[in-house]
Amino acid sequence: MPLSIARQSGLARSLGGFICNGQRRTFASASSSQSPRSPDVPFRLAVVGSGPAGFYTSYRVMSKIPGAQVDMYESLPVPFGLVRHGVAPDHPEVKNCQERFEEIASSPNFTFIGNVSIGQPSRSAEHCTVELQSLTRNYDAVLLSYGASEDKKLGVPGELTLRNIYPARQFVGWYNGLPGCADLELDLTRGDEAVIIGQGNVALDVARLLLEDIDVLRKTDIAENALAKLAESRVKRVHVVGRRGPMQAAFTIKELRELMNLSNTNFLPFNSSLIPENLKSLPRATRRLMEVLGKGSKMSSASALKSWSLDSCLSPNRFLQNPQSPSSVGGTEFAVTELVDPFDPKSKVQLTSETIILPSHIVFPSVGYKSVPLSGFEDVGIQFDKHRGVIRNDGLGRVIRGALESGDGDTHSHYLPGVYCAGWVKRGPTGVIATTMSDAFITGDAIVEDWLSGAPFQNRSTDQSFGGWEAVRQEAGANTAVAWADWHKIDQAERERGQRNGKEREKFTNTSDMLAVLG
Repeated sequence: MPLSIARQSGLARSLGGFICNGQRRTFASASSSQSPRSPDVPFRLAVVGSGPAGFYTSYRVMSKIPGAQVDMYESLPVPFGLVRHGVAPDHPEVKNCQERFEEIASSPNFTFIGNVSIGQPSRSAEHCTVELQSLTRNYDAVLLSYGASEDKKLGVPGELTLRNIYPARQFVGWYNGLPGCADLELDLTRGDEAVIIGQGNVALDVARLLLEDIDVLRKTDIAENALAKLAESRVKRVHVVGRRGPMQAAFTIKELRELMNLSNTNFLPFNSSLIPENLKSLPRATRRLMEVLGKGSKMSSASALKSWSLDSCLSPNRFLQNPQSPSSVGGTEFAVTELVDPFDPKSKVQLTSETIILPSHIVFPSVGYKSVPLSGFEDVGIQFDKHRGVIRNDGLGRVIRGALESGDGDTHSHYLPGVYCAGWVKRGPTGVIATTMSDAFITGDAIVEDWLSGAPFQNRSTDQSFGGWEAVRQEAGANTAVAWADWHKIDQAERERGQRNGKEREKFTNTSDMLAVLG
């Protein structure tokens, strides 16, 4: 049975009808020459990844295809992706979407399959791996929504050889208790100057966590080992550096305002020539952002214990050794840049011959996350654009296997039947959770349209039913999968750990401890 009527309507009200550019989005199916499929034919969908993209696409499909069954695969024993391991611990309101995901997962037609990777080697004997081809054999469709697990690199000398240079993604995973990042050997005691390269929301999150009052963080679900390290931190001065100016920066007003309102922290003067004198001429959102920037922080420099700055028009050239510790970073050399039009949000950048050096006891490159292909992509015909870090798709979530325009009129032959993508692996690592929701609904609607119109799907020439997870488990001999009820046990254990420390939860930071809860 589908989501119950009461549950379905309540969730629909919570998410709202998806509107794009003021109109409801309509779709052309992958094939217009097929006969409509009977509503009695069962539909089984495998979802790879349990973050917002996977959950929102699942909701869309389950609410529009009667009886649709969804099996969601997650490499960790715990769900929610970047909602759990990417949202800053002092932003608990952003995690409210987990309540919606709980509603989706409570459907009898939804199965969570945690601690199971697709195509990646097992981490341990307690972990299970299944082949991507096993999914394509046992489901009508496969949705790839596994996000971005690596970092974009600056590609400058010293980035990979000097110590105390940590990609922002790893730092975020460290303070959020992400297995694989929890043991990061972070040293915040070498000096007081930190440099963050990038001016998006992640960069501002990193700056805020470095400067925040430790007693404020104690009340959040920040990882305990990260809290201990931040309590010892000597960092007092943070540079948030960008190649362009404030008008081109990617951060939003909420994150900027929070930095401005930090206690005992002062915002240092910035280059005001990079923003228009007459802010009234700007679009409302940009105007409000520039007004907050111009107003600055409440704390004066005389009384502040810490400070931060927005350093514009600087492009990293190389990282320099610390003379006292040659294996560690001590400074960052930047080339000064010029904007063709400082007030144009899309202004191009020109390098100059001028350089400057910023003291850098610790550096956090924050220039974006990057998706990578899964093992088995080539075997099933999935094309991955390594330059953009996305699966090749038509923009609506249908994975393509060749040119979309051939003149033969056989449009569906250019799609990989029954293979779809959503989220960052579809469009790149940009946007907030609401952006991902809208994107997931687009993919979900494409799946629904293709299914109901009779477009080709995985190996389906008759009305046979696929085995789904039960068949995949038999093929892989998988006996260590974590179910949704198991996740509830881990969740409860984390909450009990947190209560002992006066916080909402204390996360387990390695999978062995998570699985130990299950006995």
